[in-house]
Amino acid sequence: MQFTETRLPGAYLIDPEPIEDERGYFVTDWTRAELEARHLNAGLIQGNLSYNAKRGTLRGLHFQVAPYAEVKLVRCLRGALWDVIVDLRPDSPTFKQWTPVELSAANRRLLYVPEGFAHGYVTLEDHTEVMYLVSQYYHPEAARGLRWDDPAFGIPWPIPPACISARDRAHPLFEK
Repeated sequence: MQFTETRLPGAYLIDPEPIEDERGYFVTDWTRAELEARHLNAGLIQGNLSYNAKRGTLRGLHFQVAPYAEVKLVRCLRGALWDVIVDLRPDSPTFKQWTPVELSAANRRLLYVPEGFAHGYVTLEDHTEVMYLVSQYYHPEAARGLRWDDPAFGIPWPIPPACISARDRAHPLFEK
């Protein structure tokens, strides 16, 4: 697998290297050893799956605060999405900066999202499924979110969101 650090330090794109034959392919998405070799948190403890029926479904921007801040390893299993991460680490040189990544079933890429980042996406196709491996259990008291259209970030989503939960619409604007 190939690791490429994004412009936000600590966040990586992971490109698996499939082995193909007449049956199809086999691929190792990630290993603890590969993450640890790069000094990344490899303590993934829970897997989540998100199904999104319609193109334009927006989820995010979500994160958990300490002591339950979490690492996410995100992969699109079916369909395609435009994934965005925002650096919320106050001491980071890229504080409040964001970067997008297209994840799709076709490109098989994974996104490693470190602690201290908000994460969200908009689906580019109907019937998009997204897998998240996370390093913390969900703790409602630590769950936070930012508005997808917050002017503090100015994220130009590639398509207008057509479906947003009431919870995600109610996230506050960024204060800091």
